[in-house]
Amino acid sequence: MDTNPLDAEQTDTARVDPELVRAWVEGWVISRLASPPVEADWGFTFDVGMPRQVTRHVLPEADEALVRKLTETFTAPGTWLKVLLPRETVRPWMAPGWGFDDPGFLMSAALEPVSAPVPDGYRLRTWTRGGLTRALVVTADGTFAARGQVAVPQGAHIAVVDQIETAVNQRRKGLGSLIMRTLANEAAGAGARAAVLGATPDGRALYESLGWRTESPLTGLIRNPSAVPAV
Repeated sequence: MDTNPLDAEQTDTARVDPELVRAWVEGWVISRLASPPVEADWGFTFDVGMPRQVTRHVLPEADEALVRKLTETFTAPGTWLKVLLPRETVRPWMAPGWGFDDPGFLMSAALEPVSAPVPDGYRLRTWTRGGLTRALVVTADGTFAARGQVAVPQGAHIAVVDQIETAVNQRRKGLGSLIMRTLANEAAGAGARAAVLGATPDGRALYESLGWRTESPLTGLIRNPSAVPAV
């Protein structure tokens, strides 16, 4: 019987399945229209092309020697490193001139069709282009309420959920759950059997309530963040 790569227990410092990290990278670059990832011995590199995030490096198995080397080597403002370790672990390894992004978590879930009823007073629309499906919820008068998107790379069995957002005045109405269930159904319909995402601390609670589990911390290191304009 096939083994799902999401079945193994993970802890904050456990090794995350490298194929799960690869799937997250490949789906994320589709979701954000980033450049195709280039693989190195230590991980993946791709260009995001935004003022605050020019280039991103993802390190599936970071250690002290690697973090020290890369933070000393990459010196351009707007360079990011993503590591699957707690920031408390990584902090003493960073070269001067580096700071942290907000805390995050890599999360995963198996996919199966679920009910996704739209609450009264709202409208849901989805559309797909180039392997990316977006979901939008608006109020009866067309005001933005919630959104999200999911990328399913061609031939992949792991989708990447991204950009989940609910308007402040529309929270606690089940719209985030509606978006997540809708995207799960879309991804499953496209052939994905599982999904992965990068969660904020606030989003983590929603995703856990929907059956997602935390695989590891997802810590972002930013080169000279004070020199980079906010976007």
